[in-house]
Amino acid sequence: MNDRMGTRAPRITHPERVVDAASGITKGELAAYYASVAPLMLPHLKGRPVALVRAPEGVGGELFFQKHAQHSDIAGIRLLDPALDPGHDPLLQIDTAEALVGAAQYNTIELHTWNATSRAIGKPDRMSFDLDPGEGVAWQQMQEAALLVRVLLDELGLPSFLKTSGGKGLHVVVPLRRQFGWDEVRGFSRAIVEHLARTVPERFVAKSGPRNRVGKIFADYLRNGFGATTVSAWSARARPGLGVSVPLEWEELPDLDSAAHWTVAHIAGRLAVGNTPWDAMEGSRTGLGAAMAVLGFLPS
Repeated sequence: MNDRMGTRAPRITHPERVVDAASGITKGELAAYYASVAPLMLPHLKGRPVALVRAPEGVGGELFFQKHAQHSDIAGIRLLDPALDPGHDPLLQIDTAEALVGAAQYNTIELHTWNATSRAIGKPDRMSFDLDPGEGVAWQQMQEAALLVRVLLDELGLPSFLKTSGGKGLHVVVPLRRQFGWDEVRGFSRAIVEHLARTVPERFVAKSGPRNRVGKIFADYLRNGFGATTVSAWSARARPGLGVSVPLEWEELPDLDSAAHWTVAHIAGRLAVGNTPWDAMEGSRTGLGAAMAVLGFLPS
């Protein structure tokens, strides 16, 4: 990595290859970014199955979404018990900086995680909403939509935490006690989104797909199913400019200019804040029973 990023390049093959023409970031610079951010990122990766978005030709080229081992040889990566996802190659887990940089060597740009840990894979410990804007949605509408989601979750007695997606949207995360299985959590998250769409139909839709959300926002609850993933905090995104997903204080939301407010090339000033906005997450874990009762949702 050159001086613009402030750290020395790790050992990596073809470090000079540009992976993002928009920013000029090279493979070596991206790998060094992951090496430098590892202390912040690993708490979000450790103990969880991870999926990799690999871009051998860089941003704009063909992307490969990899959830299983598939004979890959990434230095330091952990292969999980195949029984966790029957009928597939082993799931992947990244617990060390070595494995994180090893993924970058393997042309990984994005890292996504499950909403459950590997040790308790049957019971999610968080519920996520990916606010996905349709065509014509302005950034201010996204900011307002995130606050509306927070208000509803507050009314349900559910604490919520915020991060940029690094792309176009915002992610709202609810930390959970391990109480219900995937079907119940996914079903309840869908009930929340359907309530939003009924209550504020000019802003929200409950159906995915570009045609359904023109001028509106889909609060994607599908991330809460077994095997579904959401981009990890501190991951770069395989989009022009290499935006980064960053944890936020809710109070910071009005000051952001986009979901890619921070990029790999301009992240240095944010690293001192780190994960502080999410410090209260572990102590905020909440059961869903009372919230389900408020919405009249009956778990199966």
